[in-house]
Amino acid sequence: MAKKTKNTYVQNSEPVTNSGHLEEVGAKCDHFVVNGEAFSQSDIEKMIITVRGEQVLIDRDLAMIYGVETKVINQAAKRNSRRFPERYRFQLTKDEMMELVTNCDRFRTLKHSTSEPYAYTEYGVSMLPSVMSTQKAIDTSIRIIDAFVAMRRFFVQNAGILMRIAHLERHQIETDEKIDLILDKMEERSPQLLPEQIFQTGCVWDAWSYVSDLVRSARERIVLIDNFVDDRVLSLLDKRADGVTATIHSRYSEPFLTDLKKHNEQYPAIDFIQLTHKNHDRFLIIDDKVYLMGASLKDMGAGLCAVAEMQASPDAILSLLK
Repeated sequence: MAKKTKNTYVQNSEPVTNSGHLEEVGAKCDHFVVNGEAFSQSDIEKMIITVRGEQVLIDRDLAMIYGVETKVINQAAKRNSRRFPERYRFQLTKDEMMELVTNCDRFRTLKHSTSEPYAYTEYGVSMLPSVMSTQKAIDTSIRIIDAFVAMRRFFVQNAGILMRIAHLERHQIETDEKIDLILDKMEERSPQLLPEQIFQTGCVWDAWSYVSDLVRSARERIVLIDNFVDDRVLSLLDKRADGVTATIHSRYSEPFLTDLKKHNEQYPAIDFIQLTHKNHDRFLIIDDKVYLMGASLKDMGAGLCAVAEMQASPDAILSLLK
């Protein structure tokens, strides 16, 4: 059972995805234009992610909003490093960058980057106009800060809802883990197919159930060698999984062949091969295992009988039929 590892929130029908250290967030507001390219406040809010518990913009997104190359932003901050302490601007670690690449499609190209990107907090964005010294930079920074404020207001206003959703998802994860544990215990304690089994007279259902489980366990083929078969055997073999072939080696019987023909017109075909001579024992081949059957499949449990897994190979048994 799959474990839930991500939390998903909804705001104005747009996804807010918590991916460990990173969150993509979104909202809607007015449009503005930078270098002829239209951005909305909603667009900016979608670029804001959370790293180390801080809402930030990655340098390449910030540069795109400003309409400049990424190195222009970083060089301006580097030349004025005293104005950009770590709470204003910090460089992602290799692991944080790879998590960014994994969770955000627009950062896929960072996978081949030789250096980790920088993240700018709201404080860092507010400091940029002082080092870029243009009216355009000032206007753009105001818009970006408005986006940070809008996101912070959203989280404050919806903190209760987000906490309840997070609580529900944590509860779901705990429930899934408990269900997994229960299923594991059930599997440990469930009856296994034994290589040898003895059925007392009258244990018709137990014998039928056991052989049914043998049929269901097949992954490739089932071969039955039995002198006496009827339509009950067809029903039993129909319990096999999709794609598993079934072949019956038996004596000629007109009524059974009629049943088989009707069966094969509707259900996955079961092949019939006529035995060239009478055989005393019955065998059931499941993939590469051979079982010696103490009675015909249709009569299992009607009298004292046993089933035993043999060491002989299927090919060895089948070669003796010729």
